[in-house]
Amino acid sequence: MNVKTLAISGIIAALYTAVTLAILPFGFTNVQFRVSEIFNHLVVFNPRYIFGVVVGVFVSNLLLSELGPIDLVFGVGQSVLALSLTILFSRFTTNLLARMIFNTFIFTTTMFLIAWELNIVLHLPFLLTWLYVAIGECAVMIIGIPIMQALNKRLHFAKLV
Repeated sequence: MNVKTLAISGIIAALYTAVTLAILPFGFTNVQFRVSEIFNHLVVFNPRYIFGVVVGVFVSNLLLSELGPIDLVFGVGQSVLALSLTILFSRFTTNLLARMIFNTFIFTTTMFLIAWELNIVLHLPFLLTWLYVAIGECAVMIIGIPIMQALNKRLHFAKLV
């Protein structure tokens, strides 16, 4: 990893953590609306963004989550799984909108891992919790699509790293 990619990954991780902190009460409950999840769309522009996003999730969960170390396993694991599937899918299409829609679907679907975690730790009902966290994730990711498209026009994400 070159210095530029490392620096940008650090900036993304810091931004992810800062945005998570800004909406703290809505990021770790069974009804999640973690706005920082918008950064997940960065991997559709360049797979190297996975490092910054995953470190951001790790730091946020480490510093801000009340669920303990299990949140590092489930939260980070869910992000790695979904981001990796999106990167894999991106090999088959160059259409950025299709990639973002797929990314939204994958993140929404894989929220079963977060529901499972909340079931284990807080004894919340699995299916209902999955529904709640999936709706929140889907909403954030859908809202993120036009935001990331607009930012990409200005910042050219594919060329930054």
